Amino acid sequence: MTAEYGLTDLNGENILRRKVGLRNLIVFGRSFTFVLQNLRGKEPSFDDWYKSVQDKMRADPVFSFFLNARNILEKQGRLNTSISVNINNFSTSDLQRFEPKPEGAKSFFMGDQLDGSGWIVELPDGSEIKYYVELPSAIGVVEQHFSDIDEVKFPSLAGKNVNELSSEYLRKLSGILDDARAVFLSETPAQWVGKQRLPSYLRVVK
Repeated sequence: MTAEYGLTDLNGENILRRKVGLRNLIVFGRSFTFVLQNLRGKEPSFDDWYKSVQDKMRADPVFSFFLNARNILEKQGRLNTSISVNINNFSTSDLQRFEPKPEGAKSFFMGDQLDGSGWIVELPDGSEIKYYVELPSAIGVVEQHFSDIDEVKFPSLAGKNVNELSSEYLRKLSGILDDARAVFLSETPAQWVGKQRLPSYLRVVK
């Protein structure tokens, strides 16, 4: 759930929480597999089951990439991401859509290191701060990408942004969890409503 909260922050409107959310997703997504191995010694068939899970993870480019991303984050403290901005016919008249602008606003920016857009505001002491606004997709789309994807080694990951890959990663982890619940607890898989995975104790009845 901590990894899922990370995805919620990554996809949320609070720009300052997106980087934190991505870090939590990467770290706790990997920790999930460590916790799962606590079943070893308690379930006689665990090792045979988990070996098949490991084989699938090793063969999956998404798992391989996020494992490497977690190792870099844990050991080197860095996250290799970049920002892309696709602007659609933006003109000075479009700035009216973001008014009233804050007092002291001197310029408008799109796609900073936090993948946000907004006004540069000059304070009375001469320093500057950023005032963030929501950028309509009709004006431009700001996306965050992993900058260290080896597209030759992992061609299936090419062109996918951070949010897309992170969602795919957690969906696959959820599949492992559901399989474990089915094998060791005889539980039915959790349901999905759109892109939202429901807790195992909730069921949608049509």
